[in-house]
Amino acid sequence: MPEPSDVPAAVSVRVAMVTGASRGIGAAIARALANRGYAVCLLARDGAAAAGVASEIGARGGRAVARSLDVTDEAAVGEATEAALSLWGRIDVLVNNAGLIEREVPLWEADVEQWWSVITTNVRGPFLMTRAVVPHMLAAGGGRVVNLNSGAGTAERAELSAYCASKSALARITGSTHLAGWAQGIRAFDLAPGHVRTEMTLSMDLHRGRTEWTDPAQVTDLVLAMAGGELDAWSGRFVRAGADTPATLRERAGLGMDHDARTLRLRPWGATDPLR
Repeated sequence: MPEPSDVPAAVSVRVAMVTGASRGIGAAIARALANRGYAVCLLARDGAAAAGVASEIGARGGRAVARSLDVTDEAAVGEATEAALSLWGRIDVLVNNAGLIEREVPLWEADVEQWWSVITTNVRGPFLMTRAVVPHMLAAGGGRVVNLNSGAGTAERAELSAYCASKSALARITGSTHLAGWAQGIRAFDLAPGHVRTEMTLSMDLHRGRTEWTDPAQVTDLVLAMAGGELDAWSGRFVRAGADTPATLRERAGLGMDHDARTLRLRPWGATDPLR
């Protein structure tokens, strides 16, 4: 990330941090936020690729910096957060996009290290980022966290046990962040991007032969609406690009929602179930 002398510090614009921002959905989100006027910190393992996206944003007149980051490294996450604060003076939006997926095999055929790496990246990463950033949001009066989740987090798949488990866990992180932070101005969202054509989705057997894809703009429209406070009624809940739009979500919120709507819950067998 550039030194503070390279980019004015404590800029009076909203600031966003985006993980996994070197390509795919993360890069699209970073570009959209910058186009909306946010100063954007792009974080990714591939720092050179993230820097390329940041340079592209800068060439169009946007404010962006990049930093190589392993989101599972607690010390590095803390350093990246402090660097962003020293550079811009604030963090208004955190987008936890970095993620991994395993080879599509039954659990008992899974490679142990690869399986656990998916859990570590997809769960420990958002945990560490949220833990590092939210205290600064609280001190400033609030902020918004957008977690890139998946429909895989709401149901099991025979060949994606780690990915499904990690996204279910991520929903709990989102819900906990919402409940603990709501009264203090923190909003947290689960956003499933649908089927966006990326390197990851193209590598999956699940999407082999797919001809219909989710437009990345449908994802970024929802991120911008969440970041801007238009969808605060959906804090703690699950939304999906390609099925939901900012307009339909605002309309649904205006009609009222059940407490458990669009949340991950145990389904009772009926009115007599003791676990209701």
